[in-house]
Amino acid sequence: MLQRLNHVALAVPDLQAAVATYRSMLGASVSAPQSLPEHGVTVVFVELENTKIELLEPLGENSPIAAFLAKNPKGGMHHLCYEVADIVAARDRLVASGARVLGDGEPRVGAHGKPVLFLHPGDVHGTLTELEQV
Repeated sequence: MLQRLNHVALAVPDLQAAVATYRSMLGASVSAPQSLPEHGVTVVFVELENTKIELLEPLGENSPIAAFLAKNPKGGMHHLCYEVADIVAARDRLVASGARVLGDGEPRVGAHGKPVLFLHPGDVHGTLTELEQV
C-alpha cells in the first residue's frame, strides 16, 4: 500500500526565517509560499534529490499548526507523508484495520493538488501520518 516517502513536514514559527535558513545556510532550492486556507497553513517545499521537506506556518487563528507551535515554540517535525496509488482503497483498508482517519474521513486536496488524508498519530506509533494519492 505505501509507496515512497513524499515529504517530511516541519512546523515553523517564522516561514521567512526558515526559508532563509534552507536557502542561505543549507543551499537548498525552496518553492514559493503557498497559502492553503482549507488546511490553515502556508507552506513551502524544500526540494531534495530523494524527497521534500515541507515547511508549515500557521494561517489564521484556527490553524492546527498554531496549537503544535504553542507546545513547541521553536517548531519541529509535524508529520510524515507517504504516497499511495489509491487513497480511497488505502483509507478503507486502514479503517477496516482499526485506524482512525482525521476530519470527516474524506480526502481533501493537498498542497500538491492531489487527494490527501491524515491518520491519527495514536494509530501510527505517535506520528501524524499523511497519505497522498499519486
